[in-house]
Amino acid sequence: MIIDNVLNVKSKKSVEDASEEKIKRSIAKTVSWRVIGTLDTILISWLITGTIALAISIGAIELVSKMILYFFHERTWNKIKWGK
Repeated sequence: MIIDNVLNVKSKKSVEDASEEKIKRSIAKTVSWRVIGTLDTILISWLITGTIALAISIGAIELVSKMILYFFHERTWNKIKWGK
């Protein structure tokens, strides 16, 4: 009981700040994750097609489309209260 009270002494503002992610952070996470994902896609595409130019083309299209999708996915989940 005492431990629960000690652990829950955070102010309402700090709890709200911790539960909402800033747009700049979402963008940074989006870009870093897509770099990793795109390198993976290029490697897999190269292994399957045997053509590095085609693999890079596939990776470039995937990079842009999935960054946009991930950004909106992340922002939508940030609005959902479940699990926070």
